[in-house]
Amino acid sequence: MRARLGALAGLLALLSAGLLTACGSTTAGGAAASSSAVSTGRHTITVFAAASLKQTFTLLGKQFEAAHPGTTVAFSFAGSSDLAAQIAQGAPADVFASADTKNMDKVTGPRLADGAANDFATNVLTIAVRPGNPSGVTGLEDLAKPGVKLVECAAQVPCGSAAQAAARAAGNGAGVTLKPVSEESNVTDVLGKVISGEADAGLVYVTDVKGASGKVDSVPFPEASAAVNHYPIAVLRDSKDKDTARAFVAYVSSPEGRKVLADAGFGAP
Repeated sequence: MRARLGALAGLLALLSAGLLTACGSTTAGGAAASSSAVSTGRHTITVFAAASLKQTFTLLGKQFEAAHPGTTVAFSFAGSSDLAAQIAQGAPADVFASADTKNMDKVTGPRLADGAANDFATNVLTIAVRPGNPSGVTGLEDLAKPGVKLVECAAQVPCGSAAQAAARAAGNGAGVTLKPVSEESNVTDVLGKVISGEADAGLVYVTDVKGASGKVDSVPFPEASAAVNHYPIAVLRDSKDKDTARAFVAYVSSPEGRKVLADAGFGAP
């Protein structure tokens, strides 16, 4: 009898241990992590992300590191077209987050990604103007008026492509011709020129104005709805730590990640 009781106790102990392992543990930031998702030890991943994601991804990176002790998330922020080109040329990275599907296709098309990309956010344009709007910009058509110094992204950059789509939709579909004084390689530089006074207005994302802490004002315009940007994210084929890369991608789309993105003004995917 004692032998049977001892064997039963041992079996129950093994089952309990198995259940605890399967359930995982709750980590910092409220994220539930399986022990197999990110193995113990030191991990470093590099995330290539669109410039418009700088503030949110920097915060998400810190939260992810707190949830996975020993893990470091390094970032490279730039225009999505530049990042896609760098990946195609063999730049070492683990994750790519683009501000549009067009530039993500340049990575997934040649099978430089490890599987399909997933949308995690949306964003729309607005007109950034200097505080008080001294140029009196009220809509997209005002940007074409003589004397208004406009800055926008280059056409190959997602914010530039969106600006062109919005311009085509202006004037009840008749379109408006925008003549920027300069075209920038990323949306951060567009915003910087408005803040510095080098431009009267700039076409940027609503999230950029929200993150500018009152350094610019925003002029919404209805044509922005014709140019909604969808943000996809993917693990890259040549990642040296795909488990950690996948865990970061999952964290971006988790409730914690979505809250950070929503607080910054991003829309749901």
